[in-house]
Amino acid sequence: MTRIKRGYIARKRRKKILLFTSSFRGAHSRLTRTIPQQKIKALVSAHRDRDRKKRYFRGLWISRINAVIGENTKKIYYKYSFLMYNLYKRQLLLNRKIIAQIALLKGNCFFMIAYATRS
Repeated sequence: MTRIKRGYIARKRRKKILLFTSSFRGAHSRLTRTIPQQKIKALVSAHRDRDRKKRYFRGLWISRINAVIGENTKKIYYKYSFLMYNLYKRQLLLNRKIIAQIALLKGNCFFMIAYATRS
């Protein structure tokens, strides 16, 4: 039987995956068998961590708001939950990210908002 030389399709496919994993360490960036496994693992981790990032930042904003409330000398609010409850009750629809930025950068403005929502 004569020898059949393979075409370029498989090499092209492997090269494409190799470019994706070129920054990985050790055999994970070089061996044809482990490269697809590591690509799948990387994509799964990226998908999972996008949700974790959202969760982490929400917690960060909440703790920043709570810290600014806690250091207040006038004691407008004792807790973060009272502030959020009164914001929703007064229908001031500000999300936590914006409130945290206002609290850090413009403290006086934050306390004006907090004082206005107090019942």
